[in-house]
Amino acid sequence: MALFLLDHGAGNVQSLANSISELGYEFSWISTPADFDKASALIFPGQGAFHTAIDCLTQRGLLKPLYDYIQSGKPYFGICIGMQVLFTSSAESPSTRGLEVIPCQIERFDDTTKPVPHMGWNTAEPIDQDSSSSEGVSSSNHYYFVHSYCARYDPEGSPEAAMWAHSTTQYGQEVFMSTVRKGNVFGAQFHPEKSSVAGLTVIDTWIKQSLAGRVPAEPSPRIPRPPNPRDGFTKRIIACMDVRANDEGDLVVTKGDQYDVREKSLPSTPSLSSSTTVRAAGAVRNLGKPVALAARYFDSGADELCLLNITSFRHSPLQDQPMLAVVRAAAECVFVPLTIGGGIKDSVDPDGTKRTAVEVAGAYFRVGADKVSIGSEAVYAVEKLRAADGIPDGSSAIESISKVYGSQAVVVSIDPKRVYVDPATYDGPYKDELVHGRLDGLENERGKAWWYQCTVSGGREARPVSAVQLAQGAQALGAGEVILNSIDRDGTGLGFDHDLIGLVKHAVTIPVVASSGAGTKKHFESVFVETGVEAALAAGIFHRGEVGIQEVKSAVRQAGISVRS
Repeated sequence: MALFLLDHGAGNVQSLANSISELGYEFSWISTPADFDKASALIFPGQGAFHTAIDCLTQRGLLKPLYDYIQSGKPYFGICIGMQVLFTSSAESPSTRGLEVIPCQIERFDDTTKPVPHMGWNTAEPIDQDSSSSEGVSSSNHYYFVHSYCARYDPEGSPEAAMWAHSTTQYGQEVFMSTVRKGNVFGAQFHPEKSSVAGLTVIDTWIKQSLAGRVPAEPSPRIPRPPNPRDGFTKRIIACMDVRANDEGDLVVTKGDQYDVREKSLPSTPSLSSSTTVRAAGAVRNLGKPVALAARYFDSGADELCLLNITSFRHSPLQDQPMLAVVRAAAECVFVPLTIGGGIKDSVDPDGTKRTAVEVAGAYFRVGADKVSIGSEAVYAVEKLRAADGIPDGSSAIESISKVYGSQAVVVSIDPKRVYVDPATYDGPYKDELVHGRLDGLENERGKAWWYQCTVSGGREARPVSAVQLAQGAQALGAGEVILNSIDRDGTGLGFDHDLIGLVKHAVTIPVVASSGAGTKKHFESVFVETGVEAALAAGIFHRGEVGIQEVKSAVRQAGISVRS
């Protein structure tokens, strides 16, 4: 069997290639229309906007050959956007027509009662419980979803489309098709290449069945799937790594207190030593520590990993950036989502070549990143937006990247600090965002009042915008998630700043990740219970081995909160 992968030119396809290689299969890439005739099985992975996928395929002359391949009866597996293009159209770009294989429109999730994008781990319930037709999908597993648009499961309103439903997933009170299957076609809305062992099983099952000679799948029975009182969506535990270069030029993971990232004396960790080296930024660099730590976090059950580049490498051309090498190496052994932050902005290479933020983000997506995190540039963009009375001009990194790759690919990292004011006399512009220290709170907070001011340049410069204003502005510009840090709590081990998190959580309808201050497993439990935040991130306590990821998950699970095993 000749297995081919289709790269439409936008998004992270490398992770699927890594997954297939990990499973021991060989494959080729579709590079010309003639390659479709060589393929006996085809996988189309992808992320990004619906119109971007269709436009890219059209411009490369691959859209019609893709349709012809699907109609030929040979096995096809579409992942995320590779599944959505099978449908008639999408509300994301109504004027763009899909392949019209499945007679149904892709619709946006309702965000009045839940965050959108649907970002994280959820279950998939097969329509037919017969394991022989499961395609490796099990209702007992969790899979990684990241999308704002879905194909709703409506057997009464859209009976023809419902016959394609292979499994369904519930998010909030909405039920949608998480996998489709009919004839030679299989599609998954979730990302199996980012769904750890459960996802690798789906990929392996599909390839094995295709190798063995796949029997065309019969239409699914149209059975009711009313929403349950509770969905299968889980809270996420994210491990973060601040990556910098040491004096020898090797990349290391560091963690300071309150944004002081000077290297501290930590116990040596022999298991993290590695000889992984590349030539990047004009020198041979050892990537062992960040890559080995990422692999350890993956093995420990982290739901996502976040890699933050705190070394500028200003004199390195884009394609020679050491962090590209780190992400590429990490993606070969980590099969959960990777977020990369630091330097995602318009830039200029040493030879004068201008690089747009989209180009920089695209370079990271091409080597295995799933999301990019934007920090200081987001502050400047929101300041510009506010100065223009909320009218965006399309020039910011947030807007340009989300337009091509979708909002789910763009994370804004907020670095606020407290500004204390006199609660009896303050009548400034942030009075509606004032937080008052509780009588039963920390001793140094009692009787005080403050608001949260955003900073740039690693917390070194304060800007005239609040955390709430930044979060709302970032969402308006197209960001799909917020990582909410706290300079005051960073490295203190006092727990997450619930007041800050609550303010921002109620101000936006996109997912919020709590960050900074975790010191015990109890802190994760309390932040989920008291704020309803979608995810919680930590760096230092995981880095130093003070608390294990499975310890955190066990404590959260015992509190009645759903987490991935």
